[in-house]
Amino acid sequence: MNSGDSGNNKIDFARVEEITKILAKYEFIDVVKKTGLKNTFNRVFRSKKLEEELNATNPERILLVFEELGTTFIKFGQILSTRPDIVGPEITNELMKLQDQVPTVSSELIIEELESELGSPVNELFLEFDEVAFASASISQVHKAKLHDGTIVAVKIQRPNIIGRINKDITIMRYLGGFLERRISNLKYYNVSAIIDEFERAIIKELDYALEARSIDKFRTLFQDNNHICAPNTYKEYCTTKVLTMDYIDGIKINELPESGLEYDGKKLAKLGAECYFRQIFEYNFFHADPHHGNFLVKEGNIMCFIDFGMMGHLDNDFVDDLTELFVYMTKMDVNAIVNQLVYMNIISYDTDIRALKYDIIDILDEYVGAEIKNLGGVINEFSTPDLMQKYNIKLPRDFILLGKVLTMLESLGRNMDPNFNAFEVTEPLIKKLLKKRLNPLNILDYQTEYLFDLQHLIKDLPQAANEMLLKAKRGEIGVELELKELDNFTDKLEMNINRLSIALLISSLIIGSSLILQSGRGIPIPTLGFSTTGTIIFLFAVLFAMIYVINILRKH
Repeated sequence: MNSGDSGNNKIDFARVEEITKILAKYEFIDVVKKTGLKNTFNRVFRSKKLEEELNATNPERILLVFEELGTTFIKFGQILSTRPDIVGPEITNELMKLQDQVPTVSSELIIEELESELGSPVNELFLEFDEVAFASASISQVHKAKLHDGTIVAVKIQRPNIIGRINKDITIMRYLGGFLERRISNLKYYNVSAIIDEFERAIIKELDYALEARSIDKFRTLFQDNNHICAPNTYKEYCTTKVLTMDYIDGIKINELPESGLEYDGKKLAKLGAECYFRQIFEYNFFHADPHHGNFLVKEGNIMCFIDFGMMGHLDNDFVDDLTELFVYMTKMDVNAIVNQLVYMNIISYDTDIRALKYDIIDILDEYVGAEIKNLGGVINEFSTPDLMQKYNIKLPRDFILLGKVLTMLESLGRNMDPNFNAFEVTEPLIKKLLKKRLNPLNILDYQTEYLFDLQHLIKDLPQAANEMLLKAKRGEIGVELELKELDNFTDKLEMNINRLSIALLISSLIIGSSLILQSGRGIPIPTLGFSTTGTIIFLFAVLFAMIYVINILRKH
């Protein structure tokens, strides 16, 4: 984290005692004992208040602990709410309720922080600045202001010294996590240190308001042609890593719509939100990863505005392609295809009990897909339960688990606006359309640069690799054991394989070359398609040669 704010990595034992006291207060004395801290802070356990029984479940008490421990632990709880594979679905559901609404910092301190970051007095920076925050969270608070040109803006200001406090808590987390990992054998399976590392990376990003400004700008650009989706403009001259100035959006929170008096179409808004997220995930591989009620505002005309871009998800192209196919199989309830896809994605292996897994998948699909109200997020979350993961040695990518959380929250939002909302009905045709587009043979045009680079690397590296192999053979570093009677057969096979490789390279070159001609539009054009005749003919011949080549190989096997 920012070295200027982090201070040192010494353990703040006053804070450790505070944490111990809160754990004891909510009856997690066993956890304190296993950290070895009970004797150190024994006076905590002599408090008469601890004799009172709490009428709350274990997950509910965990939620209370995180809330009372403050900023760092609230954020940590929010990260854990995306990991049902670690804490289980019951705790996950409780942690998803975590909100970080806290009292505001005094206006003097917040203005001092603002002026320090922007380098000028507040009355020079803004025509008007409201000293009373209209929104307050554990990391920042937001004030309404007016620029000198009359634009109304929202100024998000990081709380003073918050980075130093977070660093101290993360140091304590590592300290206590190390104790627990050594004393509770089951925790080794979950790699507590790696979880804390993941949390630290996430919170560093959330503390960087310059990064958040870039995310807002990117999102707004992606949806600039959609009149029903909006995001605020940012004002770079009033932004730093600790200050974010953007348009003030005068809208209604989704959960407050029924009492607001605003005319809105709940069914349309639910569908709009689902389609927007579909495009974020499957088209742009970049999505708003914190879709709770407070982060969506609705304006007149059924316009949905996204705010708070501190948590964004980024997906790999190959992962999205695999996920698209998996969702199609889920909507069809094709258990065999789902299992095969999970194997292909390296989520499970064929070493597991496939037959038993199929029965469990059938039960999951019956519960969430066969239900009257279908729940796509529920299906994903079921795969990430600790029992199922351990039973079948399931290894889920973090992106998969994060998507489960996002889809679950999104479906909950959708049903708040439309009680009959069904995410499957909205996303199924869109996913099929995307899959159909992916299977279009002309998609090779999209990948031609990648193919050309691969081919260039192969041609460039082949002579060097061949020389190295020949030199090793000359030095006697390559040992080959062949029976004399097999030598002729080996030579024939080697020659055949070299010929096949040459033909394959030739066909690849023809396909790539013709794709370039198709894209450039050179040659005699075909009016109905917009492609050149020359490129089309070469492309078709290359495809024909490729088919003959494949058929020839299959016949010889």
